[in-house]
This record gives sequence, C-alpha cells and structure tokens, in this order.
Amino acid sequence: MPRLEGWSASEGPQPVALRRAGYTGAHLKSYREEPGAPEVIGANRETLVKYLKGIKGCSSKKVTWPTAQLKCLYTNAHSMGNKQEELEATVLLESYDLVAITETWWDKSHDWSAAINGYRLFRRDRRGRRGRGVALYVKKWIDCEELSLKNSHKQVESLWVRIRDQGNKGNLVVGVNYRPLNQGEPIDKAFLLQLQEASCSQALILLGDFNHPDICWKSSTASCRQSRRLLECIEDNFLSQVIDSPTRGDAILDLLVTNTSELTDDIKIGGSLGCSDHALVEFTVLRDMGQAKGKVRTLNFRKANFQLFKELVNRTPWETALRDKGAEQSWQIFKDAFHRALDP
Repeated sequence: MPRLEGWSASEGPQPVALRRAGYTGAHLKSYREEPGAPEVIGANRETLVKYLKGIKGCSSKKVTWPTAQLKCLYTNAHSMGNKQEELEATVLLESYDLVAITETWWDKSHDWSAAINGYRLFRRDRRGRRGRGVALYVKKWIDCEELSLKNSHKQVESLWVRIRDQGNKGNLVVGVNYRPLNQGEPIDKAFLLQLQEASCSQALILLGDFNHPDICWKSSTASCRQSRRLLECIEDNFLSQVIDSPTRGDAILDLLVTNTSELTDDIKIGGSLGCSDHALVEFTVLRDMGQAKGKVRTLNFRKANFQLFKELVNRTPWETALRDKGAEQSWQIFKDAFHRALDP
C-alpha cells in the first residue's frame, strides 16, 4: 500500500493515496457506512472522528444491510487493564460482529476507555468488590437491546442481549456469564433459573467462564454436585455445550452453550488476549440478523481541512493495522477506517 503522504494541488484537494488507488473525487462524493468496516485505532481516533464529523452532509437516506452470519469472539481477559488497545486492534483487523468478555475488572473509572467506535457496549461490572465483570460488544448496525429476565439476581454475574432476526426465525439471545470458582449454591441456583428462562428463546448463545473443571463433556459426568446441576439444567432444557478443547490448561472452563446445534459453525480455539491464561474462542453464528438503519451521506469536501486530516492519518499506527496485509487489503482497511470514522 502506498504511504499516506502528500496531497495533490490539482484535481481538487484529494489525497495522493486515494487517487493512486483509483478512488477519485467522483467516488468520494458518496459512500455507505458498511457494517463490516473496521475501526480507526490509536490515541488520535477520537480527534479524527471529531474532525470528520465536521464535514457537512448534503443529503442522506435510510438503508439496511443484509448478512448471513455473525463473526464472534469470546475470551476471559483476566482484567482488561492494559489489554484494551490490543482488543481494539484485533477487532479492527478481524471485523468481529460480537465480542464477549468475562473478568473485565471494570468499574466506573473505565467508562471513558472501554468504548470501541462502531460498537454498542453492554456491560455488568462487579458491585462493591474489585475484579470480575462481564461485557458484550455488538456492532452498531445490529438491531439489539439488553434483555431483562424475570429471574434476574444482583449477585449473578451475567448479562443477556436480544438481537432481532431479519427473517421469521425468531430473535437471537446472547448471554455472557462469569461464575467464580468458589460461588455458593444459592447463586448457582439463581443463574440456572436464568438459563432455564433464556432457553425458551428461539435461538440462544451462552458464553462464559463457568469454572467447572471436573465436568467431562464427552460423557456428561461430573464429581461435584454444583457441576452436576449445571449438566442437568443443560440436558433438561435440550441445550448443548459445543466446545470440546481445553480453554485453560487442560480444562474446559469456558463454555459455548446453545439450543440449536446448527446455530454455530467454524469454532476455533487458540491464542490469548495479552497475558490472559484463557484461550480465545472464535466462531460464527449462522443467522440473518435484523439491522439498525444507517445513512448514505454526501460529503462536501470543499469544507474539509485536508492538511489536518493528513497529520491525523500519519499519526495512526498503521504498521500494526496493516501488518502482513497485501496492497488490496491494506487499501480496503484504510478506506473502511476512513468511512467508519464518521460514525463515533
């Protein structure tokens, strides 16, 4: 990919990199906010967003974007601490639609740093004590809302989000749960009531660290009474747990539970977020999701400060974003980041 430097004095104020890629002024007059577009990363992202929002739109219209599947990521972060930038870079490069995290260790002081542009963030922080907490990032174009279950319990570290289906298959419910290793039986029972309620959904995905190392998922057996109760709840509600490889050491602690076996595909386990000792779990959800409405905007580039934009782009850590990418893919990443910057 050509370096993003220099601006042409002819043909209007257009970046040389844009013209080299065949992206002329005519192409730039309008664009669509693509649902799969990655985010701008780095410390200057917020400044870049503010700058681009200053470009006035002349017209807009409502549009929706179809999709056949959702690309998802789950992990136990064991404190997001210094892992936020790595998470954002991963989201940018892989363009995930859903990202679920347990053990965020967030509190109110993290409100400013937890957000990722282009995503809605649902989170439940641990109350009154340090650590734990769960979160779910959902791309903004996906039509979703947090779900309040009748069997909610303040000590159960879980959250539930309903995603509207585009067709007639019913809504998808996504749950994220963290169970501490020493959790008491009353809280376990409260969560199992939530799971029983959520299992009535047309489609269900439950992710989380359940800390039941004694469960053998091949034989559906366990030595601990609390573990056996989880197995019974899964069986009684016709659910299935689909992760069959260790996610921490030799144990399957992180689970992916669903009520429809055809709902998930292409499950991959490996790598980690920062120094976390839990593996990353990547998978796809095979659904046609309902989508929030976007806009097609026409930009007035005569009012743009291209010198400022040039400086901002040059300060973005493109080496990380474009590492091991070819010219075509590098250009696509830059173009998508440029477009997505207009939607904070």
